[in-house]
Amino acid sequence: MPVITRSVCPYDCPDACGLLVTVNRGRAVAVCGDPDHPITKGFLCPKMAQYERTVHSPRRLTTPLRRTGAKGSGQFESISWDVALELITDRWRHIIASHGAEAILPYSYAGTMGLIQRNAGHPFFHKLGASRLERTICSPAKDAGWKALMGDSPAMDPAEISDSDLIILWGINAAATSIHAMADAQKARKKGARLYCIDTYRTPTCDAADEALLIRPGSDGALALALMHVMAQEGLTDAGFIADNVRGYEKLAADILPDYSPERAATLCGIPADTIRRLAREYAAARAPFIRLGSGLTRYGNGAMTVRTISCLPAVTGAWNRPGGGIFLGTATGGAFPLSLVTREDFMARETRPISMNQLGAALTELSDPPIQSLFVYHSNPAAIAPDQNTVIRGLEREDLFTVVHERFLTDTARYADIVVPATSSLEHSDLYRCYGSYHAQRCHAVIPPVGEAKSNWQLFALLAKHMGWDEPFFQQTADELIEQLLTDDSPWRSPEVTERLRQGEPVLLTPPTPLKQAWLTPTGKIEIHNERESEPLPRLLPTHAANDGYPLRLQPAATPFALNSSFYEQDGLRDRQKCMILLMNRSDAELRGLIDGTTVSVENDRGKVRFTLEISERTAPGTVVTEGVWWREFIAGDRGVNALTSQRLTDGGRGSTLYDVTVEVRSVS
Repeated sequence: MPVITRSVCPYDCPDACGLLVTVNRGRAVAVCGDPDHPITKGFLCPKMAQYERTVHSPRRLTTPLRRTGAKGSGQFESISWDVALELITDRWRHIIASHGAEAILPYSYAGTMGLIQRNAGHPFFHKLGASRLERTICSPAKDAGWKALMGDSPAMDPAEISDSDLIILWGINAAATSIHAMADAQKARKKGARLYCIDTYRTPTCDAADEALLIRPGSDGALALALMHVMAQEGLTDAGFIADNVRGYEKLAADILPDYSPERAATLCGIPADTIRRLAREYAAARAPFIRLGSGLTRYGNGAMTVRTISCLPAVTGAWNRPGGGIFLGTATGGAFPLSLVTREDFMARETRPISMNQLGAALTELSDPPIQSLFVYHSNPAAIAPDQNTVIRGLEREDLFTVVHERFLTDTARYADIVVPATSSLEHSDLYRCYGSYHAQRCHAVIPPVGEAKSNWQLFALLAKHMGWDEPFFQQTADELIEQLLTDDSPWRSPEVTERLRQGEPVLLTPPTPLKQAWLTPTGKIEIHNERESEPLPRLLPTHAANDGYPLRLQPAATPFALNSSFYEQDGLRDRQKCMILLMNRSDAELRGLIDGTTVSVENDRGKVRFTLEISERTAPGTVVTEGVWWREFIAGDRGVNALTSQRLTDGGRGSTLYDVTVEVRSVS
């Protein structure tokens, strides 16, 4: 008899959607959205709506594998778990004896967002003494920009969007990456709110807005400064709010804003001066303007400063004072659960060296004292998603590099592994999830047995600890026991009643200890437009890295509704809906180069060459080309993906990736 059980979407998305999973004879046969979940409300994205096809894909790895062919060939033989674990730990002992434990590097990110399974490797590698990975590939520049202005102030409740009369979706393709935020914006629009979308090309989100403004990549800060220039010049700021709540606006108005007239900003960002003036006036006149800020605009060399600058807008207009007014970047709920009980930094005998995940290629090919001798990859696919793919692959091809990958599928990275061990899906293990697009959390249990011999992250690291000969009781716990420790700990974020509902698997609302929008948690107690602790005390326009790279076209890697970075390419149906690896190009740019729609083109810069199928489109502005998704190499025409073109350079704050800070040339392929 089929049974319906609650679960949670594990992927890197703001919503942590609630799932209802239909299970029959140990198999998930259907997945749908939980109608009682306050965010999901029964509605899932196209990826998760058929999640059972991922869980029971014929591509699932079901046994440990040992490489038999050349690295990258994908040739393996099945071995037992005991043999795999002995091979791994024996090799590590030899590496530690000859090079030290820092010659071992873990690599993971957000293939799962559960607090236990995502962080399960941290205590193991801390105790081992391995190099530490800086997990900063997504949006740390966003956090750095917010902190420079707002300190530790909590995010507003995103549900306030329903009270807004003017909404700006800025740098976020919500239709692909935050579908429930998109639905909320549309509900507010039906109530009379005007909806703007600001992006680098015309996304489906732009199609659903009242007006879309297409901006030159990396120039968002110029637009924000010009909006404030108009407000200052025309007396549209809220002097009372500024006097009581803001520090340094007068210096910004005197020293920075005069240089950013709408006319100058128009040359920088490509939006007409009259449009900039109109948007400034509408924003200032709105009763409760709401900005939802995405992460894409942070992936430039000036990403942190861009976020800091845009975040000034609700401060100078006093939008924070009114329900529905403000800016939302994402919630920070780290205080809700004592995560140190999982990560166990106290296991480190000393702080080991940090290595940026955005510079994996350099770490594998250039690092010494000691060189990386072993790479352990779990819930990530760096051969596809890491910047500067050619250098990453050159590192993975090293015969002296011992690579272990814990995976569900034979991904690009797994093909370079010496040992591959099979991983569970989220339906096969327990975990605890929290949103970063709202203040909700939910606990879930396994709803089906493991597929084949798959093991969860937590099980894997417990086994590795045992095979290393460690008797630390911490590694002898189950995931459920560790979850209970997180729930037993008292927290001002949740009442005993909320904690009990979590134990029962219900989605619950966490309550930040500091009232939202009622206190500015900065050293001065004010919104710090002027912050002398920063290397740049005032917001201003910083250049992007690629501004002087010498190639004429800005490349924008972008999200697709049918994949999440390199996840979901195992599903034939979702892959078919993307058709192939496409490059969108404006007609004028194509005609200038004699390029024909539907043909194969080569996109090139100093780092690599990548083949795409050209699609001439008016969705892109002249000078900007776009590709969506991060394809597995087995499904593309050439031998490299989009990240062969991206660089290992970092953002101005947060040491984040600059995956969107790219220039290229496009040529025909004869």
